[in-house]
Amino acid sequence: MSLPLNPNLGATELPPVMEARRWIQGKIFPAYRPLINVSQAAPLEIPPLGLREAIAEAALHDPDAHLYGPVLGLTTLREEIASQFSTAYGGSIRAAQVAITQGCNQAFCATLAALAGPGDEVILPAPWYFNHKMWLDMSGVTTRVLETGPTLIPEVGAARALIGPKTRAIVLVTPNNPGGIEYPAATLAAFRDLARRHGIALVIDETYRDFDSRHSPQTGGRPHDLFQDSGWDETVIQLYSFSKAYRMTGHRVGAILASTALLAEIEKVLDTIAICPNQLGQIGALWGMRNLGSWVETERQEILKRREAITLGFAALPDWRLMGCGAYFAWVEHPFGLASDALCKRLVDDCAILMLPGTFFTPEGSDAGRRQIRIAFANIDTDGIAEMFSRLRDFRP
Repeated sequence: MSLPLNPNLGATELPPVMEARRWIQGKIFPAYRPLINVSQAAPLEIPPLGLREAIAEAALHDPDAHLYGPVLGLTTLREEIASQFSTAYGGSIRAAQVAITQGCNQAFCATLAALAGPGDEVILPAPWYFNHKMWLDMSGVTTRVLETGPTLIPEVGAARALIGPKTRAIVLVTPNNPGGIEYPAATLAAFRDLARRHGIALVIDETYRDFDSRHSPQTGGRPHDLFQDSGWDETVIQLYSFSKAYRMTGHRVGAILASTALLAEIEKVLDTIAICPNQLGQIGALWGMRNLGSWVETERQEILKRREAITLGFAALPDWRLMGCGAYFAWVEHPFGLASDALCKRLVDDCAILMLPGTFFTPEGSDAGRRQIRIAFANIDTDGIAEMFSRLRDFRP
């Protein structure tokens, strides 16, 4: 006899990354042709020594690091985020408008739990980040699919047509996961204006902001001007992650920037789920923000080199079409008759390459999803990228 399940959870798809890992389970890849894993956007290298030493020092000598902390996070970290993000975006952000979470996934889940309940609707561009869609499904929230077409950039007119009485939010991810596209500042401003007119939230996941080609401490470049609006927190909610910039995936530290009124509601969710964010992770994130600015810029420049290598590689594969490339991701259209999920399984067996099919990021039955693939290239260097293209050139389904 099986136990009864929450029907919303039972109807939610299995985690795609775990599904892809099963494709390589039990397989042996020879030393002369090791697996090229471009399936997941998670740094494989550990954080810089100084950050690890800061965590170790706190673990050994700071008693408070082992106790419950504030539900919305350490005051010092919230203040640092407010200060640095205000400078980076040329706007005004207060510490009271910042909350710390157990990673950016929790930031999204807590935010959407505060905004939408069963029967409500949220507009989500496709292709989407699958964990966003999974949370909406298991929460009983209806996803209104905003197709982005060949440009991968959502259009305000198409979004406007999806807004109804039950719409609670529009979700955007920039630089985009899975598409790699950096949304133009004008696009974000237009979506802000649309959301404001309809009294709904604009949730912007900027997990990969540190690798945006426009976000440069040296040039003062910024990806958007949303925080320069004095009333930004009436509509805009920004989500952020420390996992990628500081290689802190295991420490689970993220952030939400929103109005104090909304954070008061989000605090209920966070207190119920985790009580407080990871103390040692927050200490590491704070140290990183204060000491690793130049190091993060070096990491960004390296990612930009890999992005260029991806662009050049697909230029030499004319049968493939590179649709988007930025931050950690390339989104490509393959030239074969196979559906992308079947093709990606073949690429494991024939080329020792693990990619994720577009079917993981699109509505069921999507023709685009069958033709498209995500490549998370940040974990392979330019030599590894060259080897990947060598194998793709030789592949015949």
